[in-house]
Amino acid sequence: MSPLFPLILLHITMAAAQLRPGHYSKTCPGAEFVVRDVMEKALIREPRSLASVMRFQFHDCFVNGCDASMLLDDTTTMLGEKLSLSNINSLRSYEVVDEAKEALEKVCPGVVSCADIIIMASRDAVALTGGPNWEVKLGRLDSLTASQEASDNIMPSPRADASLLIDLFGKFNLSVKDLVALSGSHSIGQGRCFSIMFRLYNQSGTGRPDPALEPKFREKLNKLCPLNVDQNVTGDLDATPFVFDNQYFKDLVAGRGFLNSDQTLFTFPRTRKFVKQFSINQSEFFEAFVEGMIKMGDLQLEQPGEIRRNCRVANSRSVNTV
Repeated sequence: MSPLFPLILLHITMAAAQLRPGHYSKTCPGAEFVVRDVMEKALIREPRSLASVMRFQFHDCFVNGCDASMLLDDTTTMLGEKLSLSNINSLRSYEVVDEAKEALEKVCPGVVSCADIIIMASRDAVALTGGPNWEVKLGRLDSLTASQEASDNIMPSPRADASLLIDLFGKFNLSVKDLVALSGSHSIGQGRCFSIMFRLYNQSGTGRPDPALEPKFREKLNKLCPLNVDQNVTGDLDATPFVFDNQYFKDLVAGRGFLNSDQTLFTFPRTRKFVKQFSINQSEFFEAFVEGMIKMGDLQLEQPGEIRRNCRVANSRSVNTV
């Protein structure tokens, strides 16, 4: 991790005062309904896409605040975040956000930011798969640029342990409880064999599998991800990958966490108590998850912004910039 990492984070603030529910109530009153409609269609077309879109909020807000920088395509003068180590071959379903933006531009051109679409769509992905629904604060602007280096320096790898994750979340004023609750985003979706090969065959350089893996689950993963596998093959992140529930935490307690960064939450003392708590009480998990998502959505960097016409490119002539 880059030594510049702490300096970058110092400039990210909790900007809740600038954001509010109902921000588009006068300028685009149907905005949230439009995004929800697009997400409902995405669920029917490809259920896995909702998990992908939900995680956009994490990958966007942790890198220079919630500004839709992760949606920008590379240009001749800018290396964006889509090809960063944590995003390449991992993030997908950008087209769902494109569809939401196109639909909004038809009814409210130049009004709703791509950054706010990410926040709304992430909430909808959770609600539409059985999780909690909540009121989102809106009013963000879209960044004018993006940085692959910033994403590489900040986003954790699947090999991360709980101690590293606690430090990372703490720099964003997110607590240990927030960390565990937000890790519950892995209640839906899939992960790649690439992310777990070391757990199966060479944990910590031992040449052996991760001892935290429950034996029958390890056998299942060995069949899914043999040594000669195409490492883009995917496996379920928990036993109910299309339902947002607390099964993820039950799996961690049983030694069936897919990623190292998941299972370490149960093996590490400071996070274990919350894993146990959420595995027993789904309502408590839902409440903590919503609180964490709202806090993460407040992360902002003081920088110029705009309302992009196309989420993949900055406006050639900036409009609504500050």
